[in-house]
Amino acid sequence: MFIIAGLGNPTLQYEGTRHNVGFEVIDALADKYNISVNVRKNRAYIGKGMVNGRNIILAKPQTYMNLSGESIRGLADYYKIEPEDELLVIYDDVSLDVGQLRVRKKGSAGGHNGIKNIISNLGTEVFPRIKVGVGEKPRNYELADYVLGHFSKAERELMEEGYKRAICAVETILEKGIEPAMNTFNRKVKTVKAEEEVL
Repeated sequence: MFIIAGLGNPTLQYEGTRHNVGFEVIDALADKYNISVNVRKNRAYIGKGMVNGRNIILAKPQTYMNLSGESIRGLADYYKIEPEDELLVIYDDVSLDVGQLRVRKKGSAGGHNGIKNIISNLGTEVFPRIKVGVGEKPRNYELADYVLGHFSKAERELMEEGYKRAICAVETILEKGIEPAMNTFNRKVKTVKAEEEVL
């Protein structure tokens, strides 16, 4: 069993915010593989299915971002999985450009409270993760206000492409492992927006 957990905040007021990109990738995976993520277990909505021949669980913790680890620890214990081999966490990253990906097999929280709580609850920094860039915080913004804000129309288009690449990264990890996914998806992707800025 392989758990793929996307981080976010429940309730309608947080839908579509930068902090909820983990939920959006899970929703996109669920749509592609016809998995219903509607069962409540260990303070999360989960759905079981198959991706690339692997039995997987898609999970959206409902504890709010800063307590994500409580739900994920409960799921890991219940399904008896090893985090370093059978857990994948997907979440937002303000240090990456909008829609860019970074695949890692371990690491610190890097200031992300959801990941900090997961590390605390699992007792390890060693678990695969996919960071999805939401862009750097403008100087005049508080970080909390920025990550709980919504994307512009142009940013939303870049994010949709990012979500597609995130799905491909998940599929690569399940089929080939974390190293090939890192080699493929950690390269910066050229965007139309970036090209226009150069011109």
